[in-house]
Amino acid sequence: MLNSISKHLLHCALLFTLLIVFEVFSGGIKVNENSFVAIDPWEEYGTIPTLLLYTLRLLTFLTLPQVLFNFFGLVFYNAFPEKVVLKGSPLLAPFICIRVVTRGDYPDLVKSNVLRNMNTCLDTGLENFLVEVVSDKPVNLPKHRRTREIVVPKEYKTKTGALFKSRALQYCLEDNVNVLNNNDWVVHLDEETLLTENSVRGIINFVLDGKHPFGQGLITYANENVVNWLTTLADSFRVSDDMGKLRLQFKMFHKPYFSWKGSYVVTQVHAEKEVSFDNGIDGSVAEDCFFAMRAFAAGYTFNFIEGEMYEKSPFTLLDFLQQRKRWLQGILLVVHSKTIPVRNKLLLGISVYSWVTMPLSTSNMIFAGLYPIPCPNLVDFLCAFIAGFNIYMYVFGVIKSFSLYRFGVVKFLACVLGALCTIPINVVIENVAVIWGLVGKKHKFYVVQKDVRALVTV
Repeated sequence: MLNSISKHLLHCALLFTLLIVFEVFSGGIKVNENSFVAIDPWEEYGTIPTLLLYTLRLLTFLTLPQVLFNFFGLVFYNAFPEKVVLKGSPLLAPFICIRVVTRGDYPDLVKSNVLRNMNTCLDTGLENFLVEVVSDKPVNLPKHRRTREIVVPKEYKTKTGALFKSRALQYCLEDNVNVLNNNDWVVHLDEETLLTENSVRGIINFVLDGKHPFGQGLITYANENVVNWLTTLADSFRVSDDMGKLRLQFKMFHKPYFSWKGSYVVTQVHAEKEVSFDNGIDGSVAEDCFFAMRAFAAGYTFNFIEGEMYEKSPFTLLDFLQQRKRWLQGILLVVHSKTIPVRNKLLLGISVYSWVTMPLSTSNMIFAGLYPIPCPNLVDFLCAFIAGFNIYMYVFGVIKSFSLYRFGVVKFLACVLGALCTIPINVVIENVAVIWGLVGKKHKFYVVQKDVRALVTV
């Protein structure tokens, strides 16, 4: 069985091999005269069409910052770390509140996951903790000394009119509701998120270290029973994103340059209170992103937490589409907010506009074949690098998510091939999400199907 370092070296070798092969075959690296475009586009296509073709080509570079962060994150840091080892006794850890926010639509799922997560904490040796469920509707959580259920009153309103999840999270911070001390910690989870012993140990190490008030780690989606193989394989990209971009920005810079996710969020209470979830209606669609940018602007630091948590990808393609649409709309509201300084949201803005212009970038793939244009060698190299590396993101996500020993070689390779086959479908869905997100209602919070048991009819 390969050790951690060997796996990382093999991953790097595979990455560089794929990139070199892709560069050569796509013309990013010129190996012979046939690799050069020998036409004059200004004379062949005309001025305006040529300008449009070059503009489409240059739009590709909007993705370059996040591609570089992902690349260096996957290369600089061990992509296959060993199991997390506790750096101190769990008995010495400060108090940890595991907070689950839900609408209350899936009470059986919430109860089941609360019990599983509580047992995971106990199995890891954690004693000083509470599992708190915050819901818009009662879920009737069984009484237990380690659990607490909070139902947000319908009449509750924040000072700025925050909605949805932001409203519920802010309610928890009200003086007459909050039972935590300023030095305590909160682990924010979605209702379907499952802790692992590895993630609990990582959280314990993070809070014992205490250098950074905010942290986040890896979430994987191919665990236990896979409900929808298409969306799960498509989400392999997100796994790579966590191990690359998210890890680099937190471990090297300790800043949320590209924001963070809304689950597996670890915060210290005093910092969470100061940043606040009460960010108005514009901060309620992508509340996690708005919160991260406000914390960044206030000078708080972040760190990456070792150990993975489990979630499931959307069960249907429509949910997958709606999820992406909400993310796009919410992040655009954050980027356009006047309350967040430009210097803090610059990279996030470049990233989201690379998403907004995705229909144009996709059309460039077609036009580049139909109407080739000569470009400087560096431009061709970088365009091929961006495309090749994004393809590898799917490959790595599968390697990281699926166990070779659990699935066997044939099924494992089938998953890698399947992830590559989902790329065109994912591109179509992302393009539809962009168009729908730009023309649709923006202050709406769509919640995807969470409980697989609800899909079963008798």
